Amino acid sequence: MSELKSRTKTWLAAVGLSLLSVQSVQADTLSDALISAFNHSGLLEQNRALLRAADEDVAIATSALRPILNYSASLSRNFSRSNNHLTSNLSESNSTAATIGISAELLLFDGGQSKFAIEAAKENVLATRARLIALEQSVLFRAIQAYMNVRRASETVALRQSNVRLITQELRAARDRFEVGEITRTDVALAEARLAASRSGLAAAEGGLISAQEEYRAAIGRKPSNLAVPKNLPKTASSVDKAKDIAVRNHPDMHAVQHDVAAADLNVLRANAAMSGTIKLRGGLNHTETVTSNTSTNSGSISLEANVPIYQGGRLSALHRQAMARRDAARGSLHVTRHQVQQNVGDAFAQLRVSAASRDASERQIRAARVAFRGVREEANVGSRTTLDVLNAEQELLDAQFNLIGVQTDEFIAAYAALASMGLLTAKHLNLPVQQYDPAAYYNLVKDAPARSVQGEKLNRVLRALGKE
Repeated sequence: MSELKSRTKTWLAAVGLSLLSVQSVQADTLSDALISAFNHSGLLEQNRALLRAADEDVAIATSALRPILNYSASLSRNFSRSNNHLTSNLSESNSTAATIGISAELLLFDGGQSKFAIEAAKENVLATRARLIALEQSVLFRAIQAYMNVRRASETVALRQSNVRLITQELRAARDRFEVGEITRTDVALAEARLAASRSGLAAAEGGLISAQEEYRAAIGRKPSNLAVPKNLPKTASSVDKAKDIAVRNHPDMHAVQHDVAAADLNVLRANAAMSGTIKLRGGLNHTETVTSNTSTNSGSISLEANVPIYQGGRLSALHRQAMARRDAARGSLHVTRHQVQQNVGDAFAQLRVSAASRDASERQIRAARVAFRGVREEANVGSRTTLDVLNAEQELLDAQFNLIGVQTDEFIAAYAALASMGLLTAKHLNLPVQQYDPAAYYNLVKDAPARSVQGEKLNRVLRALGKE
């Protein structure tokens, strides 16, 4: 048993060194991983493009209040042939004419439809911006989970490897003692069974590490190296009630649904305005050149047109009722989202408290299990404990160490989940040194529906900077 005692000390030292090496080697930090995830995410790029598409809806709605100008040109040739049956005279006439023209149209009145459409499009832009922030939270939280799970899996593999080495040494010692008759074949078989179980656990841990590394690669965009231990938990609210207040005010899901409700209200007004009719001013100029007669003609027209619906088969009324129903649905969604956000905060903080309590309990469990293991080992030296007792005490200590690795990981994930539940898990709030996407830059260039102009050239430069032209 003295040899077992020496080897056990060696195992405990190896475990400590293995875990320390995972933590102390110069490695990527959690901040590095979040920066890579932010820059790598295709989902963020996809939804930024969707936001730019929503920005264009404002330009499309604005264009309805702008003059519409069209240019037209035509070239025609007319020919005819007539035959006088009394005189048998045959006559022909041909003419070629070229016409160019320009027409203009301007909406003067539509009951406010276009203005309501513009305001609704603006609300949709703000809702899309909020959903982009929500997606940013999801991307960063996935990266945090991937980072912490790789650390969990790496430490588990290191612990399993140390355990296999120790039990291999114990089995070798048991066989030596069996050869000299100190123990029975049963003790050797117990050590062999425990070694097989430990190797099985190591294989499972290595498989879990490979899966965690693949998730890390997908979430962060590169293979993990040695990952540093996060130093401190992120700061959250001092109480659940304060956290819920922050979440209701700041969570992007709340902002998105609030803008959805505003857009739905505007769409009701727009549907109601559609019953008012429209007034348009139309005009045009034409110039015609007749080649055969060498003549030219200039003509023009201007008109004021009113179009007031009398009966549309019930379509306008149906559209108005549909808009009101969608408004009611948006208001209901706001109510649901508010409760869901508050519930998510409560769940996140409850999990954070559980994780903290579990970590404290696991640390006490390790201290107690280590004392018990040492005591059983000493008692085995004097013959009052069996090999099975030593193996069981060792397993108790190993399980406690596994639990600590798990709850430490869960505590960090829970802390960031609490931050996300308040709507604060963003690159800006975390002070990540990344290039922030400015949603207003593109919007400010397109909101007034630029065409081929100085403003349009500025827009082209923005597109080239984004790599989208």
